[in-house]
Amino acid sequence: MKAIRYEKYGSAEVVLLVDSARPEPKDDQVLIRIVESILTPSDIASRKGEPALIRLFSGLTRPKAIPGSDLAGVVAAAGSKVTRFEVGDRIFGAASPATGTHAEYICLPDSAVLAPLPDSIPFASSAGFCDAAMTALTFLRDIAHLESGQHLLINGASGAIGTFAIQLAKHFGAHVTAVCSTPNIDLVRSLGADEVIDYTQVDFTSRRNSYDVIFDAVGKSSFSLSKLTLKPEGIYLSTVPSTVLLIQTLRSRFSSGRRAVFSATGLMQTQEKLNYLLELLTAGKLKSVVDRHYSLSEMKEAHHYVESERKRGNLIIDVQPEAA
Repeated sequence: MKAIRYEKYGSAEVVLLVDSARPEPKDDQVLIRIVESILTPSDIASRKGEPALIRLFSGLTRPKAIPGSDLAGVVAAAGSKVTRFEVGDRIFGAASPATGTHAEYICLPDSAVLAPLPDSIPFASSAGFCDAAMTALTFLRDIAHLESGQHLLINGASGAIGTFAIQLAKHFGAHVTAVCSTPNIDLVRSLGADEVIDYTQVDFTSRRNSYDVIFDAVGKSSFSLSKLTLKPEGIYLSTVPSTVLLIQTLRSRFSSGRRAVFSATGLMQTQEKLNYLLELLTAGKLKSVVDRHYSLSEMKEAHHYVESERKRGNLIIDVQPEAA
C-alpha cells in the first residue's frame, strides 16, 4: 500500500510517499480502506517536532509512525471478535491515540472511536470531525462549560477548529465574536458569528472585560495579552501548548479570577463525543468547511499550504477517492 513517512524531523521536504506492507487485522480489529483523511497544523508540528513538547508523543529523536489522525473509509476486513462493524460498512472516526491515516489502509480495534457514516453524508464531510470538531467540543462544552447567553471570542475562527467552534457555540446559545482576516469575514458570518473582528484592522486584546471565554483556536495570542479582555471570572483556552501556558494553567488551578487552560484534547477523544457530533451532522446542525483536496502524492504541497496559514476549514487528503 501507499503511505506517508517522515524519516526525520524537518521541513516539508522530509515528507515521503513510500510503499508499505498492508496491515492484517487481529481478531479484535477492523481493516479500513481509507477514502479520505485530513492534514492539520498538528501534523505539521509533528513533522517538525516543534514545539519540543510534541516529541513526547511523536518520538524523541525521529517521527515513529505513519502520520495522520482522522479518517473516513470502508471496512475491508474484520477479525473474528469484531461485533460493531461488517465488511463494506462506511465508517469515520479517529486513530487516536495512535496515528496512521495518511495511508491506504489501517487496522484499528473494534473499540476505537469510530462510527457508521450514513450514505447521505460524503466521506469528505466527516473526515475532519475527530481532530477539529471534537477539539472544539471538548474545549467549549467540557472545559469551559459554555452556556447560553455567555460571550465567546474565537481567535482563528476561519480555521478547521474555529469553524466548528462557531457552530457549536451557537448551538449552545452563546454570543460569538469571530476573529479572522478580511477574506474570511463572509465565511465566519455564514456559520453564525454574531460579530466579526478583522485582526488586520483591530486588535481584539484592546477590549476590556468583554468575554466570558476566549478560545484561541490557533495559538496566536496568549493569556498574558488577553487577560484583561476577559471578564473577571473569564477563561482563556488555547489549542497550542507552550511552557508558559502550562505554568499559567497550573497556577490558575489554585487561584480565583481569570484563568488560562490548555488541554491535550487529542488524548480525550471518546465515542460519546463522536456520537454527539454525528447527531448534529445528520440533523444538518453542523457542517464541515472544506478548503482544498490533495492526493497522497501531493502531500508535500499540502504541507506547504497548511504552513502558509491561509487554510480555511479542513484540508482533505484524497487517499483512495475511487473507493467512494
